[in-house]
Amino acid sequence: MDLEAALAEAKLGVNLFFNNKFTEAEALMKPWATSSMYHSVGNSVFAYLEAMLTFEQQHIAAASDALKQCLTVCGRFRKKNTLTETIGKTFKKVNYDQYTDVEAHAELCTAEAMLLKAMLTFIEDETLTSLIKGGMKIRNCFAMYKECHNILTQRQWESESSRVHFESGVRMGLGTFNLMISLLPGRVIKLLEFIGFSGNKQSGMQDLVAGSQSLGIRQVLCVMTLLGYNLIVCYVLSHKEGDLNFCDDLLKKQLKQYPDGVWFLFFKGRLEFMKGNLDEALMWYKKSWKSQNVWPQFHHLCFWELLWVNCLRLDWRESLLFATYLVEHSKWSRTIYTYQKASIMCMMKRSDLTSTELRTLDGLMKEVPKYKQRIAGKSLPMEKFACKKTERFFAQQSFLYVPALELMYLWNLFKILGKHFHLADGVYRIVEENLNELEARQQKKASSPLTPYDVDNKALLLLLKGAILRQMDSPLQALKCLETVVSMFKDLKEDLYLVPYAIVEIALIYVDQGKKEQAILALEDAKRNYSGYSLESRLHFRIHTALIDLKGKSYENIPAGGD
Repeated sequence: MDLEAALAEAKLGVNLFFNNKFTEAEALMKPWATSSMYHSVGNSVFAYLEAMLTFEQQHIAAASDALKQCLTVCGRFRKKNTLTETIGKTFKKVNYDQYTDVEAHAELCTAEAMLLKAMLTFIEDETLTSLIKGGMKIRNCFAMYKECHNILTQRQWESESSRVHFESGVRMGLGTFNLMISLLPGRVIKLLEFIGFSGNKQSGMQDLVAGSQSLGIRQVLCVMTLLGYNLIVCYVLSHKEGDLNFCDDLLKKQLKQYPDGVWFLFFKGRLEFMKGNLDEALMWYKKSWKSQNVWPQFHHLCFWELLWVNCLRLDWRESLLFATYLVEHSKWSRTIYTYQKASIMCMMKRSDLTSTELRTLDGLMKEVPKYKQRIAGKSLPMEKFACKKTERFFAQQSFLYVPALELMYLWNLFKILGKHFHLADGVYRIVEENLNELEARQQKKASSPLTPYDVDNKALLLLLKGAILRQMDSPLQALKCLETVVSMFKDLKEDLYLVPYAIVEIALIYVDQGKKEQAILALEDAKRNYSGYSLESRLHFRIHTALIDLKGKSYENIPAGGD
């Protein structure tokens, strides 16, 4: 099969895939997977997605085999350099006109397959060695994408259609690399630059937007990356919101082309969720969930979102249904799923739980540590946090203060509360009620010493109250709560994370008030003077993006200090 025919079939496969016709798309790719590089890439992508969705060893092994085969197929079409040509590349400019269109596409397909193989390495063997190997593969892949950019810009193309498809792949690859690397804290970027990486957010966005507007085969992947960045990454790792209007425009076009596509229905649900339109979000997530059954594992993404939408609606019973399904059927993180289910049950009045449910709650908390994973010898931060909270649960006679709201805050979902007053007000009332109960209990025991975790519990409730008040546009009241948290640092027993998180909230109030210098000082304080607390890296991502916004691009070259 020649290149033009392979590209045409691959584009048809992409359209089938994004219209939920997964079986038909796979059937189109598989017969030619051992002889056509684009069919082999397509076949590998399907296997890779199944592995990532299921986390089952058999699917991981199948994806690994498909990617090895893909690299072999691509290798047959890559330009074969003589020893003289290989040495000459080091000393003189490469003549990229010596590449045929087929050889150029073979370089691009190899880069894509290498990237997927590197990502798979991290879950195939969760050791430090595999982490290093995966990192090296990603570095080689990034170098290949840069070489592909040279090929794109420095050669005469035999076919305009071939060039357009090639350009969409280069823009997708380099754009994604630049965007994601730019999000990392300064010290990490400096290390990555030392070993050959670079990250420029503006350049990454330009490439992805251009790719999303092209007619190339990877146009839809550029769209997916832009939606993922604006609707998920920005909300998890940054203090800012994504560009929701831009996402709205993208989704209108994609849903016209793929009206029943599971991915774009999901992103439409996420868009409405980030806007604070919870009823609309529920509708779109359910549409996405029910749009296909070929990959039931994709339902888990929808169930995760439906769990949190219902938590923001304070519908604990409904969110418990989705939490239960994740515990029973998903393999991504049993520790997190189990703790989330238990946390939701803790939000319900004990009188509303049956005796069986009360026993289930205790059982769930006991199970949380059993499933804890280690990657490259280290625990996942959120799993470690969940395990600590289960210890607290039993130390406090099977009780935790507002654990689901705490998780909501840590997953950065409080941003959504600010969209509609009634959302924030509902959560505020729960926090205030618990704070009043805690203070009333402390006053009753005024003559006796505080219980070991009273200070930690009060600090948590004040942090949440301050964060909600910031979303409710009550900065003075918010500052009062948050400054009280900071003053409690020396009296905290375990929850040291509360203070740096409170300082960042204070900094963001200063940002809202236009007090730029005070905001920078507060962020630097949180960054340099606190360490060793739970979920530290998660907060450092937010500090990093906030400082870049405040100090401008030059901040990327400022030493990272106490990172």
